[in-house]
Amino acid sequence: MAELKYSRQREALLKELRSRHDHPTADVLYHKLREEYPRISLGTVYRNLALLCELGEVKKITCGDGIEHYDGFVSMHDHFVCTRCGRVIDIVQTAQDIRPSSAASEIGSIESHSLIYYGMCKECYNKTKKQ
Repeated sequence: MAELKYSRQREALLKELRSRHDHPTADVLYHKLREEYPRISLGTVYRNLALLCELGEVKKITCGDGIEHYDGFVSMHDHFVCTRCGRVIDIVQTAQDIRPSSAASEIGSIESHSLIYYGMCKECYNKTKKQ
């Protein structure tokens, strides 16, 4: 691969993603970056997100609702999606909590995984209890 040229906009995008824990969409990131870079285009945000995903700097999370979210933390962890409000929440596991499938030895080497849980977050659940 050819050497990647430095881009202030790409660097700002990565910095913004790594400062957040709410798993924003490309549109949310676009509006945030426009505060500092008013001439940035949505296409630039999408192209840089795709490149950062390809480089392993960012994870794309597809939740099944047709909306892609992005995560700036690429360490192995799972996600929880609230089916009511759409929030995406990190589920951080300790090393002893991760148990590879017993079939892994037959499959080969597991390098990563993606697991998404669906349900109601605490806030939405508590709202339904009050009704």
